[in-house]
Amino acid sequence: MRWDRLFDDLESQLEQELDAEQSDLVAEEERLRLGRLALRDRLTEMIRSEAGAELDLVLRDGSRILLAVGSSGRDWIAGELRGDTRVRAACILPIASIGAVAPRGDQLAVSLGAPPVGDPQPELSARLGLGFVLRELSRRRSPVDLATSWGRVHGTIDRIGRDHLDLAEHEPGAQRRGRAVRRTLLVPFSEILFVRY
Repeated sequence: MRWDRLFDDLESQLEQELDAEQSDLVAEEERLRLGRLALRDRLTEMIRSEAGAELDLVLRDGSRILLAVGSSGRDWIAGELRGDTRVRAACILPIASIGAVAPRGDQLAVSLGAPPVGDPQPELSARLGLGFVLRELSRRRSPVDLATSWGRVHGTIDRIGRDHLDLAEHEPGAQRRGRAVRRTLLVPFSEILFVRY
């Protein structure tokens, strides 16, 4: 009888140690998974969780915007500016311009979710870089408001380089014509906070 109790105790201790070891292993795997998450991954999960997800963003210059996200790419997100702006405006925002994200509702928990299984190839827009979407604005000759770390300017994007754009600065409402252009600015992508069009 004593031996039975001894073996039962030893078996119970072994099971507890194995369960503790398994729990530690699961916790470590979760820490590693979270350590591999990039900001883009977390934003993508927030966007994927609800159609027209609104992100409350603090930009590098300290300004805040509320963005109803419509699409995202490799290094950018795009959507409609919301909040205190009177006129709805479309906006392209480099992810690098985000100073902080203030999750709303359950966005924080959702952002920590695992990426969907069986999605080895991201959709086309997820592979497109900022230069690609800015090239489309340049082709359309759309006037834009360019918010940068050093200020805001209005104009038309003339050209897109690998890491910069040429902006023909002119008055809002004016067409991009030779006389209307005040100057041309070469703006590195790293200085862009957002492009409103």
